[in-house]
Amino acid sequence: MPLSFHSKNHGNIAFGFFNIESDMLLLENHFFFASDFCSWLIEMSQGKNNSGYFKFPVYKIKNSNDIGDLMGAIHGVCFTGFIGETYKMFPFPSDQKLFKQNPKGFETRKAIESLIHGVAEKTKLIFDFTKLGQVNIGPYVFDHNVFWEMIQYVWEGGYPRWKDQTRPAYVLKMKTMLEKSKQVSFDGVFSTS
Repeated sequence: MPLSFHSKNHGNIAFGFFNIESDMLLLENHFFFASDFCSWLIEMSQGKNNSGYFKFPVYKIKNSNDIGDLMGAIHGVCFTGFIGETYKMFPFPSDQKLFKQNPKGFETRKAIESLIHGVAEKTKLIFDFTKLGQVNIGPYVFDHNVFWEMIQYVWEGGYPRWKDQTRPAYVLKMKTMLEKSKQVSFDGVFSTS
């Protein structure tokens, strides 16, 4: 489930997985796949463009009705918008013990993309590492510690964690590369996990 992360300019922001059978993440009304997010982190950690400014492709849903009602979809009572359609395809498990993030969620990517294409526009999300130790992600400004918490959230499989404590290969690679990074923005990101 998405959790609340504190931004410096917009208060608390929702970030995270919203369906256990998909590796798609949401950041308020921006949607992107965790496998892409981990690749972006690797690219940023390598500093290949010699700056702290990066642009990555995401889906943006402008109308909140087109996003849908996450809690309604989880409880099986409201299947509106993109999230509702996702839960029609991949319902919340009837047994609460099965509520674990599927490490093979990346396999549903084509199905999820087919759902989001009708309601979202493709755009670029800017990641900008400032000299003040902040990370701007699109319109949101995060302290680097909060950004690290977001990275750790993906590492852990969000809430409810990865099924069978098995992480996808792209998550394992992301952690390895961030730990090897010489970029100050990632120095110590996993020291508390």
